[in-house]
Amino acid sequence: MTITKIARGGEADYAEAFSKRRRSDNAQIHGTVSSIIADIRENGYIAVEKYSQQFDCAAPREISLQQLKTLADTCDPELVKTIRRAADNIRAYQTKLLPESRVWDTESGRLGQLIRPLDRVGLYVPGGTAAYPSSVLMCAVAAKCAGVREIVVATPPGQNLSPAVAAAALIAEVDRVFAMGGVQAIAALALGAGDIPRCDKIVGPGNSYVAEAKRQLFGEVDIDMIAGPSEIFVAADSSANPAWCAADLLSQAEHDTQAAALFATCDEALAEAVTKELEKQLALLPRFVIAGASIENYGAVLLCEDIDSVIALANAIAPEHLELAVAKPRKLLDKICNAGAIFAGHFTPEPIGDYYAGPSHVLPTNGTARFFSPLSVESFLKRTSYIEYTENGLASASSDVIRFADAEGFTAHARSIEARTNI
Repeated sequence: MTITKIARGGEADYAEAFSKRRRSDNAQIHGTVSSIIADIRENGYIAVEKYSQQFDCAAPREISLQQLKTLADTCDPELVKTIRRAADNIRAYQTKLLPESRVWDTESGRLGQLIRPLDRVGLYVPGGTAAYPSSVLMCAVAAKCAGVREIVVATPPGQNLSPAVAAAALIAEVDRVFAMGGVQAIAALALGAGDIPRCDKIVGPGNSYVAEAKRQLFGEVDIDMIAGPSEIFVAADSSANPAWCAADLLSQAEHDTQAAALFATCDEALAEAVTKELEKQLALLPRFVIAGASIENYGAVLLCEDIDSVIALANAIAPEHLELAVAKPRKLLDKICNAGAIFAGHFTPEPIGDYYAGPSHVLPTNGTARFFSPLSVESFLKRTSYIEYTENGLASASSDVIRFADAEGFTAHARSIEARTNI
C-alpha cells in the first residue's frame, strides 16, 4: 500500500472521489434489486421462495421457539454469559435515551407530543461469511426498550442457524425468526408474503444488495438507514501505536471485500509504520482473502499537513466508525461534525463498540453520517403531535387562521373555523 498525500484544502475532493468510486461499484446492483422486488410484489411468497432457492439453496422457513432453545443449548455457556452481559450493557444505554411524551398548557388550550412504539419491526441479521449474534442484540434490545410489540428476525438460512444467534435471539426476546436472507427477505418483511408478516420498519446491517433493497422500499416501510459495507477511519497523531492502528483497520476490512479502511495522520513516520504493520498482520489473518481484497480496493493510508486537516478529511468522508488515536481526543470532539460513532483514545478500539459498550453498532455508512444517526431506542418510536384548543382559544386565533386560509385559496379551511366561531 502506498501513502497518499492530501494537500490542505483537498480533503473534500479526496472524499468525493472516494465516495464516487464506491457508488460506481453499486450501479449494477440497482437493477437486480429492482427486478427482484417487482417479482415479489407481484407474486408474493412464491417469488420469495424462488429467490431463496436460487441464492441460498434453501426454502425460507420459520424457526420455532423450541428449535431456538434446542440450538441455544449447544452454544458455549461462557459465550452465552458474554451475550447476556452485552445485552445488559445495551439495555442500560438505550434506557437512558428513552424520550417521554410531553403535554403542556397554553393560553389557548394544550399542546404536546405523544411518544408511541412501533407495532412490528423486522430485524435483518447478516449471515453469509459469518454469524452475527451481536446484530441481534444491538437491534432487538433497543426495540424491546422502546416497547415494540413484535420483533421479526430474518437471517440467511445456511446449513443451520448459528447457536450463538439463537441464544442472542432468546436473550433479546425476539418473537419470530425466519431463515431467509438477501433482497427477498427485505421485500418479504416490507410487503408481507405468506406467513411472513408485513413490518412497519426494517432495521439491521447487510451487504450492498440488502442496503439497496431497503433504499428502494423506503416509503412503503420505514428503515433505519442505508447501512451497507462497513468502514473505519482512524485519525492518528504521533502518540498512536502503529500495530494497534493496523489491527483496528483490519478489524473492519475482514468484514467484507467492499469494506473500507482509511488511516490518516500528519506524522509521516507513523504512516509508514502503519503501512508495514498492515502488510505483516494481514498475512496472519484467517480471513486474509476478504481483508486483503478490502484493503486493496478501499484501503488507504493518508498523510495530511496537520491534525486539523486530518479532522477535516474525516468530516468530509463522514465515516461509519471514527477512531481518534490521539493523545487528547476530547479536545477534538467539538471539531467533529460527521461520524456514525466516535471511539476516543488509544484504549477504545472499534470492536468494543461492535460487541459490548452499549451504543448500537448499526451505523450510517457511505457518507450518510452527514444526515443519518445510529440506531437507537428512538429509532423504534414514533411521535404524534397533540393539539387541544378551548372555545376561547379557537376564537382568539380564528382571524389569523382564516386569513392564512384565504391567502392560500382554501375556502373550506376558512369555513371550518367560521362554522365554530360565527365569523
